[in-house]
Amino acid sequence: MTGIVLPSTDELRARALAALDRVDVTVPDGEGLLARTPVTGEDLFALAAADADGTEEALTAAHEAFLSWRTTPAPRRGDLVRRLGVLLREHQEDLADLITIEAGKIRSEALGEVQEMIDICDFAVGLSRQLYGRTIASERPGHRLCETWHPLGVVGVISAFNFPAAVWSWNTAVALVCGDTVVWKPSELTPLTSLACDRLLARAAEEADAPRDVHRLLLGDRAVGERLVDDPRVALVSATGSTRMGREVGPRVAARFGRSLLELGGNNAAVVAPSADLDLAVRGIVFAAVGTAGQRCTTLRRLIAHRDIADTLVGRLTDAYQKLPIGDPFDRATLVGPLINTEALYGMRDALGRVREEGGRLLAGGDRRTARTAPHAAYVEPAVVRVPGQSPVVREETFAPLLYVMTYDTFDEAIALHNDVPQGLSSSIFTRDQQEAERFLSAEGSDCGIANVNIGTSGAEIGGAFGGEKETGGGRESGSDAWRAYMRSATNTVNYSGGLTLAQNVSFL
Repeated sequence: MTGIVLPSTDELRARALAALDRVDVTVPDGEGLLARTPVTGEDLFALAAADADGTEEALTAAHEAFLSWRTTPAPRRGDLVRRLGVLLREHQEDLADLITIEAGKIRSEALGEVQEMIDICDFAVGLSRQLYGRTIASERPGHRLCETWHPLGVVGVISAFNFPAAVWSWNTAVALVCGDTVVWKPSELTPLTSLACDRLLARAAEEADAPRDVHRLLLGDRAVGERLVDDPRVALVSATGSTRMGREVGPRVAARFGRSLLELGGNNAAVVAPSADLDLAVRGIVFAAVGTAGQRCTTLRRLIAHRDIADTLVGRLTDAYQKLPIGDPFDRATLVGPLINTEALYGMRDALGRVREEGGRLLAGGDRRTARTAPHAAYVEPAVVRVPGQSPVVREETFAPLLYVMTYDTFDEAIALHNDVPQGLSSSIFTRDQQEAERFLSAEGSDCGIANVNIGTSGAEIGGAFGGEKETGGGRESGSDAWRAYMRSATNTVNYSGGLTLAQNVSFL
């Protein structure tokens, strides 16, 4: 496949500015940060970055806003999030444009990310009337024992480039209805998307008569994130990124007895059993391994296929890979857009070199595209590699479309291979055998936070809590009861008996 035609950087710059204008964003003129597009690999324009004074002002304002926001009735807080969801619907195309320009996502995935934001707003609005505590049976007569939940404080959100809007919305929509305020430090690679999100929320606050400072945006580098990590006014730091980042964030927040919610690396695997529907499996595997150009934390990176069907499955996969349309992410026929930058390309090349040294064999892909016509961009053919076992490079996460294929003979062996990595985010099995499926979902099966049957590792819905175990960090965001991370609980005892009965039959005075 040759002859990839890309839009010019001037065209992308104009498209980005038009989308920002429709959202009513005033781009902060200045220096310190560059908006860039991976579509051509070139810079769009400079932006002002937050300095120490600006960071302090934002944190102070968010803390002060919290003192009033926490007493606002939760359904009223839900009105703000409801209005944000309406604005997201009105500007879905604009936000999708910015996501594609800054993150390189293909059109359907960019639109899907905004839809995910809309969905979490709907979820959070319902949640605003369901922040339930509970009544607990008391051992003392004439006493009521109960549990209540209260707003936590300022939530610092540190997000990554690959979901530049959705991860922010998971945290922000839920935090706001829980009575918290939010200070957001987005990836330096996606400042325009974050400006648009912040402006839409500001408009929603104006229309819902909510304080503007319930949300503050801080564009900047690592130093801004470190300030959120270290400031005692930030009750919870929700950080999405690499395991390396988590190793730094977690201990620093813990040192000041703050809370952290970590969404870190994934080295996700799918088991394909002899009974699997291979048509279904191939479709699920290709999307999970190739979607977002392999730059999802839930991307499928390890394929564990039964020896009896492995050759057939690999043949079908390599055929599918060779037909993948690669190129302009705005072209609706494209399925594989660019990597975020050339550093990601070099990381993939390094992994391919290492896996060859460790006995792997490249079956498909791995070559770079558009190196001459777009030398600063990083388009690559998704790769399939057959490996003899789980070597050191296979046990690492390479943030690129690189799929390692290995085989198994017994189901116990498949589970052992699956779990024998440091990460524990997402997992799947393709099987028609109910016993295998149930074992995979059981306590002795997948050790991941997400376990699926007959679907790939990517594409989680907002209704379920999202997160993983081990080096993935243990955090949970989005649905289910993930809201509890954004609140503090209190145990309350009310004595209405007129006497003083002590617990555990203690007698005193």
